[in-house]
Amino acid sequence: MNKKLKTILLTILLILGLLGEATFLYVNDFNSASDEAISLVEEGTDGVRIIEDIGKSVQFIPTRGAKTALIFYPGGKVDYLAYSPLMAQLAKNGILCILVHMPGNLAVLDPDAADRYRSLYPEIKDWYIGGHSLGGVCAAEHLKKEYENYKGLILLGSYSTADLSDTELKTLSLYGSKDQILDREEYEKNKDNLPSLTEYEISGGNHSQFGDYGLQKGDGKAVISAKRQLDLTVQWIRFFIDK
Repeated sequence: MNKKLKTILLTILLILGLLGEATFLYVNDFNSASDEAISLVEEGTDGVRIIEDIGKSVQFIPTRGAKTALIFYPGGKVDYLAYSPLMAQLAKNGILCILVHMPGNLAVLDPDAADRYRSLYPEIKDWYIGGHSLGGVCAAEHLKKEYENYKGLILLGSYSTADLSDTELKTLSLYGSKDQILDREEYEKNKDNLPSLTEYEISGGNHSQFGDYGLQKGDGKAVISAKRQLDLTVQWIRFFIDK
């Protein structure tokens, strides 16, 4: 091997090594779930049977049975277990919830993950899909070709870049008044993509408190408690599904 070719190959290997290291650092830099959110899955909670398919999903199943289910995509770079408190509370209210783990904590890497779960619960009459932030965007993208299998879309601090306006889906959009992560210009621009929209601003809420992972960098500080935002989110989802 001549010297020039050897230098080129070493340069390529160096670049690939640096890219691999950068990818590793990026994938492993995420917002971790709180100890309480993780413990909830490990220890369980009254009225809910929890099935943890490690690395794929956590399923929150109401012990009294359910006819409605929600598949939920986590926000970008957020540990999916951070949404365990929300999923558990919804399950206590009779909604079977499937919290999906995403590769690299990025729903954009597996937007059709929901396809794996509907067949597991043939008794479910009405399916909903939703997500937080980037997870909501990807859930909406999934609906472009699967809308006939769902009754509605639930967006938390999110919006839809997919045009679903000609479908019969109903949509719930919740966001906090102190949310500094949600791009309001993009939110307004894409609002016409959503059919049958129910929209509610949680006064004093922010972006981060839809999950349990602390204050996300760049977000506004909430002036209501995380519990209050959780309770309001659950109430609105129940109202939306029941109406």
